Amino acid sequence: MSLLIAPSMLSANFANLGDDIKMVNESEADLFHLDIMDGLFVPNISYGFPVIKAISKLAKKPMDAHLMIVDPDRYFDNFKEVGVEYLSVHYEACTHLHRSLQRIKNLGMKAGVALNPHTPVHLLTDIIQDTDFVLLMSVNPGFGGQSFIDNTISKVEALKDLILQKSPNCLIEVDGGVNQENAKQLVKAGANILVAGNTVFSAHNPKEAIKQLKDLSV
Repeated sequence: MSLLIAPSMLSANFANLGDDIKMVNESEADLFHLDIMDGLFVPNISYGFPVIKAISKLAKKPMDAHLMIVDPDRYFDNFKEVGVEYLSVHYEACTHLHRSLQRIKNLGMKAGVALNPHTPVHLLTDIIQDTDFVLLMSVNPGFGGQSFIDNTISKVEALKDLILQKSPNCLIEVDGGVNQENAKQLVKAGANILVAGNTVFSAHNPKEAIKQLKDLSV
């Protein structure tokens, strides 16, 4: 499949959110990435359902919500109701991960598992076949603008090996500090979805920044 680019709306200009949503709609991006933080699982709070509803009214591309929250199962129905199509929960936050993934799928959404930088991919051995995508955090979750953790490259490679063995249709998403340089290495290692925040929204020409990332799959 072609490489998917998911601009992170956490880095958008919330004073002019409509303009940034329009830019993503008109670009070669594939998804709107939504970072949902509760101030408990991570030391930051982002935005809730009113903002997601506002985005959904204007977004012409699927929404990809990354839940960095405790007890995420409480809100699955709500995310479905606001139009989210890709929903990922953290391995570290789910006591009954298989049950959580099945519930997301039963609601008609793509079910993903997110891993913090310190969590090894081998822990997914018994759940990977029930997962539509795995989101590897390449920074410590909670804040945008952090530096990319280089070990993520080898984690992508290890995850790709596991996927080829047990669940060939599972996708690999990488989130955190992605830029034009490390993106090339990530794609070569096996990444299918790149989340980009500052690389897109801080660029002089955000559409061109998205296109340059997209062109890595050519």
